Amino acid sequence: MTPITEVEGRRLALSNLEKVLYPATGFTKGEVLHYYATVADVLLPHLRDRPLSFLRYPDGPDGQVFFAKNVPPGTPEWVTTAEVPRSEGPARMVVVQDLASLVWAANLVTEFHTPQWVIQEPAVADRLVFDLDPGAPATVVECCEVAVWLRERLAADGIEAHAKTSGAKGLHLLAAVRGASSEQVSEYAKRLAVEAERGMPRLVLHRMTRSLRPGKVFVDWSQNAARKTTAAPYTLRARAAPTVSAPVTWEEVEGCGAAETLTFLASDVAPRVQDYGDLLAPLLDGGRAGVVPVQ
Repeated sequence: MTPITEVEGRRLALSNLEKVLYPATGFTKGEVLHYYATVADVLLPHLRDRPLSFLRYPDGPDGQVFFAKNVPPGTPEWVTTAEVPRSEGPARMVVVQDLASLVWAANLVTEFHTPQWVIQEPAVADRLVFDLDPGAPATVVECCEVAVWLRERLAADGIEAHAKTSGAKGLHLLAAVRGASSEQVSEYAKRLAVEAERGMPRLVLHRMTRSLRPGKVFVDWSQNAARKTTAAPYTLRARAAPTVSAPVTWEEVEGCGAAETLTFLASDVAPRVQDYGDLLAPLLDGGRAGVVPVQ
């Protein structure tokens, strides 16, 4: 029998709680739901007002993994949805605004991916993102070197960068911005990626040229496009183990000498939040948003 749980006055049917989703560690669906409930206070502000793309893996990462952008069938009427502009025509997507909606969405078994804009102003970017993706034998260690360079370059333009692990093998840089469209932010991010490649030609690529990837860090600037999404802070990833896209300090980035030091599992996150709070909280402070130089 499917258990019924009440969350903030909403009744939720939670299914298959004993199902193992991460065979490498035995991490179950029930533990997935417990993780999201535990980190909800720091996760929800980064989801709020952003239409979500779900990367679903209902049978674990070794089963079918697929993106779902439209509102799923059977979505409760109390879950917020919004019409989102797309080139092929408007679509209706889920917007997770509260704990009950978060637990409902987590029950679908999904990664949470967000755009760099909010539903109130879909034509205006409020985030800048770089996805630093290492080509073996490069690892997150090399990504950290590139991240420090980009942090300093962004700071020269008055933009404050923050870092999180991708939850896979790389690193994400995020910054709060204002006063520019997604297209303008994408152009700016591309300029910086090109600069990084020129400054560190043996380490950095700004194009995803597979033959050039080994040993280098691909600085993916393209996720600033309005149609693109990036793994949200604190989301679990569909990997062999329950890794998390976890915020990190600049001291951790600068001191990274081995990839495992920047690999965080679900069990690591709550203690880190207790110690550090939300390291990405400055992204939520509009007064700290930088102005993107527009050419």
